[in-house]
Amino acid sequence: MATENDAVKFFKEPQADDNEKLAFLKDEKHPGRFVFTMPRPPTFDSFAAERRHRKQRLVAAFRIFAKLGLDEGVGGHLTCRDPERPDLFWVNPFGTSFGCLATKDLLLVDHHGSVLRGHSPLNAAAFVIHSKIHMARPDAIAACHSHSIYGKAFSTLARPLLPITQDACMFYQDHRVFPGFNGVVADEEEGERMAQTLGNNKALILQNHGLLTVGGTVDEAAFWFIAMEKACQVQLLAEAAGTPTCISHEVAEESHATVGSAISGWFNFQPYHQTIAREQPDVLEVDEADGQLLA
Repeated sequence: MATENDAVKFFKEPQADDNEKLAFLKDEKHPGRFVFTMPRPPTFDSFAAERRHRKQRLVAAFRIFAKLGLDEGVGGHLTCRDPERPDLFWVNPFGTSFGCLATKDLLLVDHHGSVLRGHSPLNAAAFVIHSKIHMARPDAIAACHSHSIYGKAFSTLARPLLPITQDACMFYQDHRVFPGFNGVVADEEEGERMAQTLGNNKALILQNHGLLTVGGTVDEAAFWFIAMEKACQVQLLAEAAGTPTCISHEVAEESHATVGSAISGWFNFQPYHQTIAREQPDVLEVDEADGQLLA
């Protein structure tokens, strides 16, 4: 999975006096080239504040997925690791609409399948998949999986995305295909194989199933899912029309270092969050209880 420091071509690390604002600058080392600095994810002075933030962003991601039609019935699950107890994660309850979720609905689950906070049922597939992903990837703060239309369609081809657009380069050499389909995931060994196949990449194409993405923030993981769904749609359309032309390895690799970096994923999610917050302001509602580990 790409890191923030991979963004070497167009993104410049902000300095202490940049005040973490968006800035457009000339590249002093390369005449004729420009770079820009970007804001950074917020930092927190307490676990409670960070917990509230993560849970709020997770709920916002659910609402955005619903708005974009990325959900399907009771299938799909998004999770985020607890900041104080990284062996625990927050997840949506089984059977609750993505579009209706609030922070109070989230379940707190350990890696053994015990629900430590919340009273709604836990989706077995959510536990089997996400517990193994979080255990294998300490850097993965969040993971997203849903049964989106184009992700499902593309997954039936059992092959990776091609670098045919700038946006597709977000996933260049940074995703894998999980082969085969053995039915609804309820076996811990299946979850372990998914985690092994994911490796250090940001995404999986689950054959005959759909997409799964991870990120160092909820924002990043959610945006990678949205972007991967669109990349699947674009490739399906392009291949239906003819034979798409791929971007060269060198350019795809350079593009990935920029558009596929962690900070790019986080930053690209912000317009989606701004829109859902404007349209559904209750998504911003968190209280003191949301900052508590156990009620």
